[in-house]
Amino acid sequence: MTIDAHFHCWQLARGDYGWLTPALAPIYRDVAVSDWQGQSAPHHVTGGVLVQAAPTEAETAFLLAQADANPAVLGVVGWVDLAAADALARIEKLARHPRLKGLRPMLQDIGDAGWILQPALAPALQTMADYGLVFDALVKPVHLAHILTLAGRYPDLRLVIDHAGKPDIAAGEWQPWADGMARLASQTGAYCKLSGLMTEAGPTPAPGAVQPWARHVLECFGADRLVWGSDWPVLELAGSYAQWWAETRQLLAGLSLQAQDAVMDGNARRLYRLPPASVT
Repeated sequence: MTIDAHFHCWQLARGDYGWLTPALAPIYRDVAVSDWQGQSAPHHVTGGVLVQAAPTEAETAFLLAQADANPAVLGVVGWVDLAAADALARIEKLARHPRLKGLRPMLQDIGDAGWILQPALAPALQTMADYGLVFDALVKPVHLAHILTLAGRYPDLRLVIDHAGKPDIAAGEWQPWADGMARLASQTGAYCKLSGLMTEAGPTPAPGAVQPWARHVLECFGADRLVWGSDWPVLELAGSYAQWWAETRQLLAGLSLQAQDAVMDGNARRLYRLPPASVT
Protein backbone atom coordinates (compact mmCIF):
# COMPACT_ATOMS: atom_id res chain seq x y z
CA MET A 1 0.00 0.00 0.00
CA THR A 2 1.02 3.60 -0.55
CA ILE A 3 -0.02 6.91 0.95
CA ASP A 4 0.40 10.05 -1.10
CA ALA A 5 1.38 12.48 1.66
CA HIS A 6 1.05 15.63 -0.45
CA PHE A 7 -1.56 16.39 -3.08
CA HIS A 8 -3.90 19.27 -3.88
CA CYS A 9 -7.33 20.00 -5.23
CA TRP A 10 -8.86 23.37 -6.05
CA GLN A 11 -11.78 25.21 -7.59
CA LEU A 12 -10.69 28.30 -9.51
CA ALA A 13 -13.96 30.13 -8.80
CA ARG A 14 -13.10 30.21 -5.10
CA GLY A 15 -10.70 32.99 -6.06
CA ASP A 16 -8.06 32.85 -3.32
CA TYR A 17 -5.23 31.12 -5.18
CA GLY A 18 -3.11 34.18 -5.85
CA TRP A 19 -0.29 32.17 -7.39
CA LEU A 20 -2.49 30.08 -9.71
CA THR A 21 -2.87 32.13 -12.89
CA PRO A 22 -3.49 31.35 -16.58
CA ALA A 23 0.29 31.55 -17.06
CA LEU A 24 0.41 28.11 -15.38
CA ALA A 25 -1.66 26.64 -18.18
CA PRO A 26 -1.02 22.93 -17.47
CA ILE A 27 -2.65 23.20 -14.04
CA TYR A 28 -5.01 26.16 -14.47
CA ARG A 29 -8.20 24.15 -14.16
CA ASP A 30 -10.50 22.81 -11.48
CA VAL A 31 -9.03 19.75 -9.78
CA ALA A 32 -11.12 17.35 -7.70
CA VAL A 33 -10.14 14.57 -5.34
CA SER A 34 -11.53 12.13 -7.89
CA ASP A 35 -9.06 13.48 -10.45
CA TRP A 36 -6.21 12.72 -8.07
CA GLN A 37 -7.60 9.23 -7.52
CA GLY A 38 -7.59 8.67 -11.26
CA GLN A 39 -3.86 9.44 -11.31
CA SER A 40 -2.89 7.64 -8.10
CA ALA A 41 -5.01 4.49 -8.20
CA PRO A 42 -2.93 2.71 -10.88
CA HIS A 43 0.01 2.92 -8.47
CA HIS A 44 -1.90 1.28 -5.61
CA VAL A 45 -2.20 4.50 -3.62
CA THR A 46 -4.83 3.84 -0.96
CA GLY A 47 -5.14 7.28 0.59
CA GLY A 48 -3.59 10.68 0.80
CA VAL A 49 -3.01 13.94 2.64
CA LEU A 50 -4.70 16.95 1.05
CA VAL A 51 -2.60 20.10 1.45
CA GLN A 52 -3.66 23.74 1.30
CA ALA A 53 -2.92 25.83 -1.77
CA ALA A 54 -4.32 29.20 -0.62
CA PRO A 55 -3.52 31.27 2.50
CA THR A 56 -7.09 31.55 3.76
CA GLU A 57 -9.19 29.82 6.36
CA ALA A 58 -11.86 29.40 3.70
CA GLU A 59 -9.37 27.10 1.99
CA THR A 60 -9.07 25.01 5.14
CA ALA A 61 -12.85 24.70 5.38
CA PHE A 62 -13.00 23.70 1.70
CA LEU A 63 -10.38 20.99 2.16
CA LEU A 64 -12.03 19.60 5.28
CA ALA A 65 -15.29 19.38 3.35
CA GLN A 66 -13.47 17.35 0.70
CA ALA A 67 -12.16 15.06 3.43
CA ASP A 68 -15.64 14.63 4.86
CA ALA A 69 -16.90 13.60 1.42
CA ASN A 70 -13.98 11.37 0.38
CA PRO A 71 -12.74 8.52 2.60
CA ALA A 72 -9.48 8.40 0.63
CA VAL A 73 -8.54 11.80 2.09
CA LEU A 74 -6.96 10.56 5.29
CA GLY A 75 -5.78 13.94 6.48
CA VAL A 76 -5.75 17.65 5.69
CA VAL A 77 -2.97 20.18 6.10
CA GLY A 78 -4.74 23.52 6.28
CA TRP A 79 -3.95 27.18 6.83
CA VAL A 80 -4.72 29.52 9.71
CA ASP A 81 -3.64 33.08 10.45
CA LEU A 82 -0.95 32.36 13.03
CA ALA A 83 -0.63 36.09 13.74
CA ALA A 84 -4.32 36.65 14.51
CA ALA A 85 -5.20 37.86 17.98
CA ASP A 86 -7.45 34.81 18.42
CA ALA A 87 -5.12 32.34 16.70
CA LEU A 88 -5.23 29.96 19.67
CA ALA A 89 -9.01 29.68 19.51
CA ARG A 90 -8.93 29.21 15.75
CA ILE A 91 -6.38 26.43 16.00
CA GLU A 92 -8.25 24.73 18.83
CA LYS A 93 -11.47 24.77 16.79
CA LEU A 94 -9.77 23.32 13.72
CA ALA A 95 -7.98 20.67 15.76
CA ARG A 96 -11.34 19.24 16.80
CA HIS A 97 -11.90 18.03 13.23
CA PRO A 98 -10.52 14.48 13.10
CA ARG A 99 -9.07 14.93 9.61
CA LEU A 100 -7.16 18.14 10.36
CA LYS A 101 -3.60 16.88 10.81
CA GLY A 102 -1.43 19.93 10.22
CA LEU A 103 -1.11 23.58 9.26
CA ARG A 104 1.06 25.26 6.65
CA PRO A 105 1.94 28.93 6.54
CA MET A 106 3.17 29.68 3.03
CA LEU A 107 6.63 30.77 4.18
CA GLN A 108 8.10 30.72 0.68
CA ASP A 109 5.82 33.61 -0.27
CA ILE A 110 6.62 35.83 2.74
CA GLY A 111 9.31 38.43 2.14
CA ASP A 112 10.93 38.07 5.56
CA ALA A 113 12.71 34.71 5.62
CA GLY A 114 12.69 34.77 9.43
CA TRP A 115 9.01 35.68 9.76
CA ILE A 116 8.09 32.48 11.57
CA LEU A 117 10.46 33.30 14.45
CA GLN A 118 8.72 36.50 15.57
CA PRO A 119 7.64 36.34 19.24
CA ALA A 120 4.03 37.16 18.40
CA LEU A 121 3.61 33.74 16.79
CA ALA A 122 4.87 31.79 19.79
CA PRO A 123 1.42 31.12 21.35
CA ALA A 124 0.04 29.78 18.07
CA LEU A 125 3.03 27.53 17.47
CA GLN A 126 2.89 26.19 21.00
CA THR A 127 -0.81 25.49 20.56
CA MET A 128 -0.03 23.51 17.41
CA ALA A 129 2.50 21.50 19.40
CA ASP A 130 0.02 20.96 22.24
CA TYR A 131 -2.56 19.53 19.83
CA GLY A 132 -0.06 17.35 17.99
CA LEU A 133 -0.53 19.18 14.71
CA VAL A 134 2.18 18.93 12.08
CA PHE A 135 3.92 22.09 10.90
CA ASP A 136 4.42 21.68 7.14
CA ALA A 137 7.37 23.91 6.26
CA LEU A 138 6.90 25.24 2.72
CA VAL A 139 10.37 26.69 2.42
CA LYS A 140 13.32 27.37 0.16
CA PRO A 141 17.00 26.98 1.08
CA VAL A 142 17.11 30.53 2.50
CA HIS A 143 14.65 29.44 5.21
CA LEU A 144 16.41 26.30 6.41
CA ALA A 145 18.49 27.96 9.13
CA HIS A 146 15.34 29.59 10.51
CA ILE A 147 13.51 26.25 10.55
CA LEU A 148 16.44 24.81 12.50
CA THR A 149 15.98 27.58 15.07
CA LEU A 150 12.24 26.96 15.12
CA ALA A 151 12.76 23.28 15.85
CA GLY A 152 15.03 24.16 18.76
CA ARG A 153 12.47 26.51 20.27
CA TYR A 154 9.56 24.05 19.98
CA PRO A 155 10.96 20.55 20.49
CA ASP A 156 7.44 19.10 20.70
CA LEU A 157 6.30 20.64 17.40
CA ARG A 158 6.00 17.98 14.73
CA LEU A 159 7.88 19.27 11.66
CA VAL A 160 8.11 18.17 8.05
CA ILE A 161 10.06 19.93 5.33
CA ASP A 162 7.92 20.09 2.19
CA HIS A 163 9.42 19.29 -1.21
CA ALA A 164 12.86 18.54 0.24
CA GLY A 165 13.39 22.25 0.90
CA LYS A 166 12.93 23.21 -2.79
CA PRO A 167 16.51 23.33 -4.10
CA ASP A 168 16.81 25.05 -7.47
CA ILE A 169 17.71 21.90 -9.36
CA ALA A 170 17.29 23.54 -12.75
CA ALA A 171 20.12 25.93 -11.84
CA GLY A 172 22.23 23.17 -10.30
CA GLU A 173 21.93 24.58 -6.76
CA TRP A 174 23.60 22.33 -4.20
CA GLN A 175 24.86 24.61 -1.44
CA PRO A 176 23.76 25.97 0.94
CA TRP A 177 20.78 23.64 0.50
CA ALA A 178 22.69 20.39 1.05
CA ASP A 179 24.29 21.46 4.33
CA GLY A 180 21.07 23.05 5.56
CA MET A 181 19.12 19.84 5.05
CA ALA A 182 21.89 17.77 6.64
CA ARG A 183 21.80 19.96 9.75
CA LEU A 184 18.03 19.70 10.03
CA ALA A 185 18.25 15.93 9.73
CA SER A 186 21.01 15.52 12.31
CA GLN A 187 19.96 18.16 14.85
CA THR A 188 16.16 17.80 14.86
CA GLY A 189 13.48 15.15 14.63
CA ALA A 190 12.00 16.72 11.50
CA TYR A 191 10.74 14.64 8.63
CA CYS A 192 11.31 15.44 4.95
CA LYS A 193 8.86 15.06 2.09
CA LEU A 194 10.18 13.39 -1.01
CA SER A 195 8.04 15.54 -3.28
CA GLY A 196 8.24 18.53 -5.58
CA LEU A 197 11.72 17.82 -6.90
CA MET A 198 10.73 17.32 -10.52
CA THR A 199 9.08 20.73 -10.55
CA GLU A 200 12.28 22.31 -9.23
CA ALA A 201 14.19 20.66 -12.09
CA GLY A 202 12.40 22.70 -14.76
CA PRO A 203 9.56 22.15 -17.23
CA THR A 204 11.01 19.08 -18.99
CA PRO A 205 13.61 17.49 -16.72
CA ALA A 206 15.67 14.66 -18.13
CA PRO A 207 15.10 11.23 -16.61
CA GLY A 208 17.14 10.95 -13.43
CA ALA A 209 17.81 14.69 -13.20
CA VAL A 210 16.55 14.86 -9.62
CA GLN A 211 18.31 11.77 -8.34
CA PRO A 212 21.37 13.45 -6.69
CA TRP A 213 19.11 15.72 -4.64
CA ALA A 214 16.73 12.87 -3.81
CA ARG A 215 19.62 10.66 -2.73
CA HIS A 216 20.94 13.40 -0.47
CA VAL A 217 17.73 13.69 1.53
CA LEU A 218 17.45 9.91 1.70
CA GLU A 219 20.99 9.73 3.07
CA CYS A 220 20.37 12.56 5.55
CA PHE A 221 16.93 11.67 6.87
CA GLY A 222 17.06 7.94 6.33
CA ALA A 223 14.21 5.71 5.30
CA ASP A 224 12.50 6.29 8.66
CA ARG A 225 11.97 10.07 8.22
CA LEU A 226 11.41 10.41 4.49
CA VAL A 227 7.78 10.69 3.38
CA TRP A 228 6.66 10.26 -0.23
CA GLY A 229 4.26 12.68 -1.86
CA SER A 230 3.29 13.48 -5.44
CA ASP A 231 2.57 17.22 -5.21
CA TRP A 232 0.00 16.51 -7.90
CA PRO A 233 -1.28 18.38 -9.87
CA VAL A 234 1.57 20.92 -9.50
CA LEU A 235 3.73 17.99 -10.59
CA GLU A 236 2.23 18.33 -14.07
CA LEU A 237 4.31 21.48 -14.65
CA ALA A 238 7.27 19.11 -15.03
CA GLY A 239 5.97 15.60 -15.63
CA SER A 240 3.37 12.98 -14.88
CA TYR A 241 2.36 11.04 -11.80
CA ALA A 242 3.77 7.92 -13.44
CA GLN A 243 7.11 9.62 -14.10
CA TRP A 244 7.54 10.70 -10.49
CA TRP A 245 6.51 7.25 -9.34
CA ALA A 246 9.21 5.75 -11.55
CA GLU A 247 11.83 8.22 -10.27
CA THR A 248 10.93 7.31 -6.70
CA ARG A 249 11.17 3.59 -7.35
CA GLN A 250 14.58 4.12 -8.92
CA LEU A 251 15.74 5.95 -5.80
CA LEU A 252 14.43 3.32 -3.40
CA ALA A 253 15.40 0.25 -5.39
CA GLY A 254 18.43 -0.54 -3.22
CA LEU A 255 16.53 -0.45 0.05
CA SER A 256 14.88 -3.34 1.83
CA LEU A 257 11.18 -3.84 1.23
CA GLN A 258 10.55 -2.75 4.81
CA ALA A 259 12.42 0.52 4.22
CA GLN A 260 10.60 1.13 0.95
CA ASP A 261 7.25 0.57 2.68
CA ALA A 262 8.23 3.08 5.37
CA VAL A 263 8.93 5.82 2.83
CA MET A 264 5.82 5.06 0.77
CA ASP A 265 3.35 4.40 3.58
CA GLY A 266 4.36 3.93 7.21
CA ASN A 267 6.19 7.20 7.78
CA ALA A 268 3.21 9.23 6.60
CA ARG A 269 0.95 7.33 8.98
CA ARG A 270 3.30 8.01 11.88
CA LEU A 271 3.94 11.66 11.05
CA TYR A 272 0.31 12.61 10.53
CA ARG A 273 -1.23 10.01 12.85
CA LEU A 274 -3.46 8.83 10.06
CA PRO A 275 -6.38 6.43 10.32
CA PRO A 276 -6.33 3.15 8.41
CA ALA A 277 -6.37 3.74 4.66
CA SER A 278 -9.43 3.05 2.54
CA VAL A 279 -8.86 0.81 -0.47
CA THR A 280 -9.84 2.71 -3.60
